[in-house]
This record gives sequence, C-alpha cells and structure tokens, in this order.
Amino acid sequence: MITLRANMTHELDVRGLPPPEPFEHIMSALLTIPAGACLYVHIDREPYPLYEVLHNGEYAWQTTALADGSFSICISHGA
Repeated sequence: MITLRANMTHELDVRGLPPPEPFEHIMSALLTIPAGACLYVHIDREPYPLYEVLHNGEYAWQTTALADGSFSICISHGA
C-alpha cells in the first residue's frame, strides 16, 4: 500500500514479501508518483536487481541500512 505524506513522499512497505513481489510493487509504484516526489521503500533485503534498473532509468536513490537488518530506500525521478 502506498501512503502519501504532505511533503510529496510516498511510502511503500514490501517487507515480508517473497521475490520478485517487492521488485514488482516498487516498479508499479514508481509509475504512479509525480515528478519531484520520493518513493520511500521499506524492504527486507538490499535490492541489487532494482539498483540496476534504477541506474539505467531516470531515477536517483539513497539507501539506508537499518539496525534491524532491513533497508529504507528513497527513490525519486531524475538524477
């Protein structure tokens, strides 16, 4: 589920989903966010296949490793 914050940040929690569902949900969500917005993703594992797609597209991202072993990623249009 995508949640919209007032500051143009959308949240997507894909923790607990088996591959490739997190990748599919993230890619679908990226198609819905407006330019200038950030998709903030919570995920169980570092998504290396996603990074390759983002790198080849028009996206910028920042990944943060969390203390519980999960990751948070802010993805936005434009690099």
